[in-house]
Amino acid sequence: MAHQFTTSYLKDSLTVFRQYKKLAEGAMAQVTDEQLFAVLDGEMNSIAIVVKHMAGNMRSRWTDFLSSDGEKPDRDRDSEFVDPPPSREALMKLWADGWDCLFTALEPLADADVTRTVTIRGEAHSVMQAINRQISHYAYHCGQIVLLAKHFQHAHWKPLTVPRGRSADFNKKMLQERGTSQS
Repeated sequence: MAHQFTTSYLKDSLTVFRQYKKLAEGAMAQVTDEQLFAVLDGEMNSIAIVVKHMAGNMRSRWTDFLSSDGEKPDRDRDSEFVDPPPSREALMKLWADGWDCLFTALEPLADADVTRTVTIRGEAHSVMQAINRQISHYAYHCGQIVLLAKHFQHAHWKPLTVPRGRSADFNKKMLQERGTSQS
């Protein structure tokens, strides 16, 4: 008998946000403090700068999410790309504060809220569109964090997802876990 799955867009979105957060945190945990601030060239951002930008974006987009424009008047986006916090601890606090803004804004919402209207830079979006916009944006930047961390760690990199050349083992493990949980 086929199972019918239903899902909440909001719950699924929160799951996706948490997955990207976890990936980036797993990558940042693997680099040295110095590597958090290293740049590959003059056009690249360091992991720390990407984090600072994401945190600034999150604060702006998710503070008073339903009642004020997502581009807050006090946001200075250009400043997010210079002068990162001076330490790993300060950087991770900024990171956590940004995610707290997101989860505080989204966790209380109901499925009926996804059709409500919010604005970002004066442009109207449904709540769903605004969430999709940010999932895409954060996925982009979390990918940058992972790429930089993997580059810096070379052969010492510990995979965050399915290890290279181990797809069959991973699939077998997943099937076994599903079989165990379904029994």
